Amino acid sequence: MKHHFFRDRACAATRSARQRGFSLIEIALVLVIVGLALGGIVSAIGPQLENKRVSETQKVLEEVKEALIGFAIVNGRLPRPATSAINGTEMAACATEVLCTGLIPWETLGITKLDSWAKIIRYSVTPAFATTGLTTATNGTKTVQTRNAAGTLTNLATQVPAVLFSSGKLSFGTTDGGVTIPTQSAANTNVDEIANNAASVSFIQRPVNTATTVAGGEFDDVLIWLPTSTLVSRLGQAGKPLP
Repeated sequence: MKHHFFRDRACAATRSARQRGFSLIEIALVLVIVGLALGGIVSAIGPQLENKRVSETQKVLEEVKEALIGFAIVNGRLPRPATSAINGTEMAACATEVLCTGLIPWETLGITKLDSWAKIIRYSVTPAFATTGLTTATNGTKTVQTRNAAGTLTNLATQVPAVLFSSGKLSFGTTDGGVTIPTQSAANTNVDEIANNAASVSFIQRPVNTATTVAGGEFDDVLIWLPTSTLVSRLGQAGKPLP
């Protein structure tokens, strides 16, 4: 009887050990499957998050444009760029295209200064629109271009009073702490981004693109502009028509 007892105990222990071994294998398989599933989810979510950041930045730019119009209604002109990356009040004067190109004067406008990548919104205003005495004959000097199917730059808008843009996730920009990001793609293929970074008159707006071989190279700037017709119309609606 004792012999059978110990044999049964030994068999039970063996079965228990096997069961524990199978459980560990099953757990390992489950962990692998979960890891693969999570990896797929992260891969799918990544582009969605970036698309959301682009949409949020576009919304911020539109809000800034509304603030520019509101400033013009009150002051009879558009604001000048910020004094510096850490001083958001508008500069005292900007007589040239280069001086009238910089960062949005967030303190003067009482608005947020950052895009979705924590970079300060860029701003370029026609010098004549940054002074008082605007009339219907005042012309904007900014041009906004894009690339057609053949890769050639073509005009989207001309004689624009002001341009707003974000440098996007990669390359260039100015951080919240005032640090300038001078980097660009390793092969310098993002020529349209390089052009925007240095521009004071002619700017480029294209869909986001990661290919280095297309005309203009990779591009993630987000740009909008304030047309003269919109500004004149809104001033008129506010009872401040231009002479």
